Amino acid sequence: MKVLHVYPKSDSLIERHVTLLAEGMRQSAEVKVADNVVTFKKFFREMEPDIVHCHGCWQFFLARAVSYAIRHQARVVLTPHGQLEPWVIKRQSVQENISKTLLWQRRTVEHAYAVILLGKFEHENFRKLGWNQRTEQIHNAVITNAITQAEMCTQTFAVYQKVMDSNTLEQMDEESLRALTIIIKVGIMGDRRWVKDINIDDAHIDWRRLLIYAEHEHISNYVDYGISILGLSTPSIDVSRIAAYFPDHYERPKPIKEVVGDYDGNETDYLVRIIRQINKQPLLLHLIELTRELYRDNVNDELLTEKLEDKKLLAYAARLMQVLSEQTLIDEGYMPLAPKDDRQTEHIRRMLTNHLKI
Repeated sequence: MKVLHVYPKSDSLIERHVTLLAEGMRQSAEVKVADNVVTFKKFFREMEPDIVHCHGCWQFFLARAVSYAIRHQARVVLTPHGQLEPWVIKRQSVQENISKTLLWQRRTVEHAYAVILLGKFEHENFRKLGWNQRTEQIHNAVITNAITQAEMCTQTFAVYQKVMDSNTLEQMDEESLRALTIIIKVGIMGDRRWVKDINIDDAHIDWRRLLIYAEHEHISNYVDYGISILGLSTPSIDVSRIAAYFPDHYERPKPIKEVVGDYDGNETDYLVRIIRQINKQPLLLHLIELTRELYRDNVNDELLTEKLEDKKLLAYAARLMQVLSEQTLIDEGYMPLAPKDDRQTEHIRRMLTNHLKI
């Protein structure tokens, strides 16, 4: 793991806190420290950090550093160091353009994967702001004996790991993403012969991220089944016990029948209900379940097309077929209508990709 700290050099307490973190994590992470934008960008280009840990709130160069980090795919952790306490904000309010300052502060806070508060009261007051619910409380070893340097570093590193175990789809390489689609297809069909080109080197797959993603999208049963059929070797990881951060209002995906109701013997009606639900919120689990239904022998393509047209879902369903061909490798012969790839199809892709995005 690579961590780049950025902090204002004018604050000696923050500087000491950053120094303790940097020294205490030398054995477990690659760590660098910057106290200005020029140094920050230089170190960022050199190390390409996984995490940028921003300390403080009122210096505009910190907001610039956070913005730069986000644009270049680093994840941000923020420690305000008490600078968002209500009495601090009130004191600063006498300054000119305070509302504008708070606007970029809020944006910085909202984009952080996690916010570390250094005490109970700071934690309580920060939560009242409502800017970010992904908070952690870790005491500051610089100003209290309630925690040692080692304990502070251990707890902070655990936050970093939690950040890195969030939205793992964003971090997977192309080889792992390709392996995932093959595994899903085999898991759906229960037979490896449904995939023509199976060329997976399990030693080069990012299994931790792949399995965590499957857990968060509630598709682990399909993925585990596919892995078993393919005879792939995976590390022993209990991903259900791995902590992660989720976007606001995230809910673990439910099986489609719990959302649209049970199958009642009318395959066409059931497929229309599934497609209508996916139109409301595309989820990978529901794409997998739709694919399973489309492979059933009793699907009447002509009747389904008529029903979709009647419900004004025909164009959407065509775009959905294109997405299924990419996500679940559905065979063309089992598509009830020709796939369509346009700007709205790309919108479906983005919604799937951004489901776990902070």
